[in-house]
Amino acid sequence: MPQSSSPVVATATEPDGAPRIAVLDILRGIAILGILFMNINDMGQSMTASFDDIRHLGWSAADRIVWWVREVLAMGTARGVLEMLFGAGMVILTERFAAQADEAVVLRRYFMRNGILLLFGLVHVFVLLWPGDILHTYALAALVAFLFRELRPRALLFLGSSMAVFFLIGGGMSYGADQSNAQAVRRVEQRQHMHRPLTQADKAVLAQATERQKQRATVAAETRALIDAEDKARTGTFATWAAEQWRTFSFMEAQGFEVLFVWEAAATMLIGAGLFRLGVLQGLQSARFYGVMTGICYAIGVPLRLLEAYEGTRFTAAPQISMATTEVARLAMTLGHVGLVNLLVTTALGTTLLRPFIAAGRTALSIYVAQTLICLWLLYPPFLLALYGRMSWAGLMVTAVLVNAALLIGANLWVRWFRIAPVEWAWRSLIERRALRWRHGGGGAIA
Repeated sequence: MPQSSSPVVATATEPDGAPRIAVLDILRGIAILGILFMNINDMGQSMTASFDDIRHLGWSAADRIVWWVREVLAMGTARGVLEMLFGAGMVILTERFAAQADEAVVLRRYFMRNGILLLFGLVHVFVLLWPGDILHTYALAALVAFLFRELRPRALLFLGSSMAVFFLIGGGMSYGADQSNAQAVRRVEQRQHMHRPLTQADKAVLAQATERQKQRATVAAETRALIDAEDKARTGTFATWAAEQWRTFSFMEAQGFEVLFVWEAAATMLIGAGLFRLGVLQGLQSARFYGVMTGICYAIGVPLRLLEAYEGTRFTAAPQISMATTEVARLAMTLGHVGLVNLLVTTALGTTLLRPFIAAGRTALSIYVAQTLICLWLLYPPFLLALYGRMSWAGLMVTAVLVNAALLIGANLWVRWFRIAPVEWAWRSLIERRALRWRHGGGGAIA
């Protein structure tokens, strides 16, 4: 494979001896900062409303602009990159373990690593009160992906596309049924308009349409009540806030969403593992390859995302084809971002612009927890600044930019003096069963 000559594509090691590849850290750093743009609306406003009527979070001209940009360029892509990097990490770590010990030891160490990450995720949920945690999901998904780690790259990519195929088929069938029902109702209404007598079949169509309308109205009323209850609880006391956050997590688990979350993450991890084995993620292909990859993926992803955003802002019960294409669009946009980053690091300007994100990638776990502490515990709890519900989409996105800027600066200052970030230190020290060294030997920066 042709190898990039960029100086950014270099290796480093962690205090526990784990290898790092700078371009993967750049991707990880961009993704972990990008994840805040997906989370901050659920931290600063109703999580229920984010999945129902987005107008509850504000719908001014500025709100619409930032929402459209977020929806088209960012929705789901930050976690997509993180999931692919988990897959790459699985390959790196298992091969590293395998070079040191037998298969049983590889299995034990990998499961212990993700078991500890699972515990960290549960602490994030139940102690730091963030029901949108991804750590526990990724820990579970990594154990599923681990079962397929020995497959060839093409097989990994094939299995990794399973969820996209499922949505295409299932969503397509659902869209077809919805369209058929809508057409049947229009035909009957046309007969009524022409004062033609209705058959029993026509009456059945209208009865079914009325029942579906009643069900939608019931769901809308229940959702409205949930939003009002969430707003009240999250602006009440610490006790009501904590109870609401735990209730939200329990509700998502009870609805079976975790199964979908784990499936999505494990499937995308397999794609990441396959792409890493092909040298795509880590910048080992040519600039021309990444240019073509970026162009093709955006050519697929952007139109699908525009369609999805358009359908999401109609605010009607009309059938939505984007239910079928949503995962294809997410993967296409994610791969487009991966290609663009790898294309940029082949240039001097791109290297300069992206270099600060290496530090963010090396401190990603700590940044993720810091985002929760800053937003959920400082800005938007029912105490301290207590800004919950006071920012619309535009304000939330501007806040995310400011918080991420501070975290990016902090990450670059941290790695100048320390070898490892705090949460990473705790995680890896538990894995290694020894306290890893914090500081650099000479107090200087890592190259």
